[in-house]
Amino acid sequence: MQALLFSPHIEEASVLILILQRAGFTVRTVQNLDQAIDAWPEQPADFVLITLPENISRAKQHIEKIRLHTVIPICIISDPINESLQVDLLESGADLVVIRPFGIRFMLAQIRALLRRSAGIPFFSLPTLSQHDVILDPSMRTVMVGQGDEKRLTQLEFRLLYTLMTNVGQIIPTEQIVEHVWGYSGEGNRELVRGLVQRLRSKVEPEPRNPRYILTEPGIGYYFNRNL
Repeated sequence: MQALLFSPHIEEASVLILILQRAGFTVRTVQNLDQAIDAWPEQPADFVLITLPENISRAKQHIEKIRLHTVIPICIISDPINESLQVDLLESGADLVVIRPFGIRFMLAQIRALLRRSAGIPFFSLPTLSQHDVILDPSMRTVMVGQGDEKRLTQLEFRLLYTLMTNVGQIIPTEQIVEHVWGYSGEGNRELVRGLVQRLRSKVEPEPRNPRYILTEPGIGYYFNRNL
């Protein structure tokens, strides 16, 4: 497993690298979080640890951008902040907010507990799905349409397609999609889902602007076409 660490403080970063290694991660440190997020499809990670900058609103934007790509655990380390700001970080998509000062043993236990809670059914234990000429392989997290090439899916793309293909013909409301894919309440996240659907269609649909597999029910949600 690989952890992505963003910490501009050299001494603290050294301690956090040690903690993450003890938790079983190889650690990739980054100096520019925006660049790391933009490169996420090519360089994903299994865990993200961010030491909070002074600009909390900027940190919230980073968390939201990461959540566009993945559902992996995100841990934030911060100087003492009020409850309202902690809630804002959690509602933006963070899974854990740790307040300085913290002990190594406590931090390691927190990370391990977070990993236990976030562990779901491994992809390789799920059955291969086939609907019409679309084949979804959970073990490799790939999709193949007809005689085309296999295409690798991100975690979010896989979760969305798996949800749609296991409910063929059923309209899945947008809010329910967010709960299935991202794992939290989906109210007010239509743009989030729309962007993910567009990315998935680019890998599945022969003509993404004229989809035949992943269809929209205006104002409600999306469904996998039964009538092909």
